[in-house]
Amino acid sequence: MVTHDSTSTGTASQMTPDEMRGLAQRLRARADSVILRDQPEMQRDLQAAASLIEQLADLAAEVLSSAAVIDRLTRLLRIAGGA
Repeated sequence: MVTHDSTSTGTASQMTPDEMRGLAQRLRARADSVILRDQPEMQRDLQAAASLIEQLADLAAEVLSSAAVIDRLTRLLRIAGGA
């Protein structure tokens, strides 16, 4: 008998761009704290992670904004009889 084990861990909750920016701010604050002054590599890693998360947040916001514009355009085209 064959059994199928799912390796999926389920759906992860999606962070909003604002939540991503908040996470980036917390990581940057941790990197800048006195706790990590003796660990410059960790500081650089946290700062790099914060920068990447901020860039991802900007990209996610842009995608969401574009999706909303496309959705409105599609509705207008339907109303106008073009789609």
